[in-house]
Amino acid sequence: MTKTKIVLLACGSFNPPTHMHLRMFELARDHINRVGTYQVVGGIISPVHDGYNKKELIASTHRCTLIKLALQDSEWIHLSDWECNQESWTPTRQTLQYHQNKINAALSTDDNMDNNKNNDNEDPSWVRNIRRYQTNEVNVLVKLLCGADLLQSFSSPGLWKESDIETIIGDHGLAVITRAGTDPHKFVYESDVLTKFSNNIHIITEWITNEVSSTKIRRSLRRGESVKYLVADSVIDYIKNHCLYGSLDNKYHMYTNSSLYHLTPSPSDLIMGGIDTPDSGNYSRHSPQREGRTPRPGLAVPVRKVMMRACLQ
Repeated sequence: MTKTKIVLLACGSFNPPTHMHLRMFELARDHINRVGTYQVVGGIISPVHDGYNKKELIASTHRCTLIKLALQDSEWIHLSDWECNQESWTPTRQTLQYHQNKINAALSTDDNMDNNKNNDNEDPSWVRNIRRYQTNEVNVLVKLLCGADLLQSFSSPGLWKESDIETIIGDHGLAVITRAGTDPHKFVYESDVLTKFSNNIHIITEWITNEVSSTKIRRSLRRGESVKYLVADSVIDYIKNHCLYGSLDNKYHMYTNSSLYHLTPSPSDLIMGGIDTPDSGNYSRHSPQREGRTPRPGLAVPVRKVMMRACLQ
């Protein structure tokens, strides 16, 4: 029996990409391949357009570079920058359909071998990867890879068009990675449209739990904390070299006898709100400078503005 070839597509911010983003692909591939009727032949990461306007979202040029760096050791997961190159934000349904149509065209048996060779030089890497599985009977389906939180969002009033949900699940299908505190089976049960297409939803349990998220990574970077072993070293280097996410070395300092010393303060030492505002370049609203007082020796004060200027030079 010919197995249906599957390409897993993950949409999102990837702000920044973490090891957990890549683990989702591995978990889904193992699960789907065990079903016996499918074979996962590729993975695609499609970062969202800058026009999505999500809080703390850095430019797609940076995010695409970070994803490429994170994927250096992967032979089957590739970046697609199609979403980023559109004029504005693209709905998930359209993103799925674009990649499905692109793969269908690449694997069309109407093309002769000479055309295929020419296309190999023009097509993005994720298309060239799929071409390796070209046969006369090949059937490649793009499935959306996501977390259980996205599945839950389908029930949020006004967030999704029902026609889009039906197309996403009915025509493509979902590979859902469970997270702590979520019950995806309950989400399916409570939704008529999800129940209708439940046979096209793969719910995958992550038994080796990993709660790494981009939000937590950004928070650690803002606070000058280590994120080693949570994201790729090459990603960390790029973030620091380009001063992304407020990731300034020695972000917190203290002045003592006119000298600058490194200090990582405890939450009680500083009011973090003003400091953690992305790219604000401002002191905390309760800092002595703002209130017109002279800082006492040894008092920790943020010098983000000074360090940012030095970083950009």
